[in-house]
Amino acid sequence: MSPRRNRPKGSGSSGPSAEDDRSGRYGGWQSAEDWRGEQWSVRHVAGASAQGKTYRCPGCEQLIPDGVPHVVAWPEHSGVDERRHWHKACWNAKDRRTTRVQRSRNAPRF
Repeated sequence: MSPRRNRPKGSGSSGPSAEDDRSGRYGGWQSAEDWRGEQWSVRHVAGASAQGKTYRCPGCEQLIPDGVPHVVAWPEHSGVDERRHWHKACWNAKDRRTTRVQRSRNAPRF
């Protein structure tokens, strides 16, 4: 009986990894996605690279704590000022979410 392999046999990988983008500032990998008719650059940030700051997710309006893996997304035609930090789950569910309507306590719900 031979020992169990911990790595896949083939030379192909199951997906992009942090090693694919060694020059990346955030230690993750980057891709492009189409959302709302625009091309978006999406960078996956590793938890170890997300040190020092907390961000507010535009999907759920909750804080992304220091050291938590997340996604940074921005439209390709815009600059770095349009970058937004999202929870990975919120980015994946962005098409299923509705806009958050802020109402006062006594406002009608219609």
